[in-house]
Amino acid sequence: MSDQRFLPQYRLRRPADYRRAYRRRCTAADSRLLIYGCPNGLDHPRLGLSVGRKVGKATVRNRWKRLLREAFRLTRPRLPPGIDLVVIPRGTEEPELQALMDSLCRLAEKVNRKLSL
Repeated sequence: MSDQRFLPQYRLRRPADYRRAYRRRCTAADSRLLIYGCPNGLDHPRLGLSVGRKVGKATVRNRWKRLLREAFRLTRPRLPPGIDLVVIPRGTEEPELQALMDSLCRLAEKVNRKLSL
């Protein structure tokens, strides 16, 4: 079984990484998530989260972040390699983990196809 921990190498940590993804303006969205993507030159995907106050109070935002990190951790083998993903939740109701996993995979593939064009 492969290592599925959410290690620092799978996170976007520098503000410049977020700016690069936003500047590239390659997006995909559904009713749950908005994803910005850009190539990262690595052999694995990385995740960045942007959960604003619009989503809710701190406890709600933290719950969203935990769910998104877990969805990324569980679906990482199915995500396209070499891509940075900045994920922004849409809506305020708390989603199911499985729904987030499905959305994340589908939208990451869509962003990857747009980047390959």
